[in-house]
Amino acid sequence: MFDTKKFGANIAALRKKHDISQSELAGRLSVTVQAVSRYEKGDSFPEVTVLTSLAEVFGVSLDELLKAGDPTKTEAAVLKSAALKEDIPGELIDDEAISDIINIAPLLKPGLLDKIANGLSKHGIDISKIIELAEYINDESVIKLLENATYETLDEGLLEKLIPLLNDDSKQKIFQKILDGELDWHLLKTVLPYAKYMYQQIEAAVVYGVLDWEVIKYLQDVDWQQ
Repeated sequence: MFDTKKFGANIAALRKKHDISQSELAGRLSVTVQAVSRYEKGDSFPEVTVLTSLAEVFGVSLDELLKAGDPTKTEAAVLKSAALKEDIPGELIDDEAISDIINIAPLLKPGLLDKIANGLSKHGIDISKIIELAEYINDESVIKLLENATYETLDEGLLEKLIPLLNDDSKQKIFQKILDGELDWHLLKTVLPYAKYMYQQIEAAVVYGVLDWEVIKYLQDVDWQQ
C-alpha cells in the first residue's frame, strides 16, 4: 500500500543528498516552498505530472522514485502511467485492483479516475467499493459503474450514502431489483425520500401481486414523507 510518509521522507533524503535547498527544489519544480515542505512531511503528494520532474532533478528513474512509497504493483503502474500521461494498462483495471485504486484515489485527478472507472464498469465490481470511490469521481462515472455492479452487499447504510448521487434511471434500477427479489424491499424506505414518484409504482406492484401488502403498511408506518 502506497505510503506518502515514506515517499516524502525519501524526497527529503534525496534533496539533502544532492545538496539542494527546499527553495531551489521548489524553483525547479515550479511549485512553492510550502508545497515541497508538505511533500517531504508526507502531508501531501505531488501532482503526478511533477513526479517526472522530481526523478530528473535527482537523477533516478520514475520506478525508483515511486518504489520508496512501497506501492503495490497496481499502484505503481497507475501512478507511473499517470505521470507519463499514458493510458492505464487495461489488464490492471479490474475488480481485483479496486482496493489499490481506492487507496491512491486521493492522489489522482477526477479526470484520470473517470478513465479508470470506465474500465472498472465492465467488471461488475461490488457496490460497496463504488461508494468508496464516489467522492473522488464524477457523478456520471458513479452511475456508469452502477450499471454492472454487484449488489449483494447493499444495505441501508450503504444506500443512504449512495442514493444522493443517483439519477432517476439508477434509482429505477434499484427499484427493479427490489421487484425482482434481488434486494430487500425494506430498502424502499431509503429510496422514497429521493423518488416520491415511485410510491405509485409501489402501489401498482402491490395491486398486481409483485410486492406484498405489507410493503404499503410498512412505508406508512415509517412515515417516509417527512
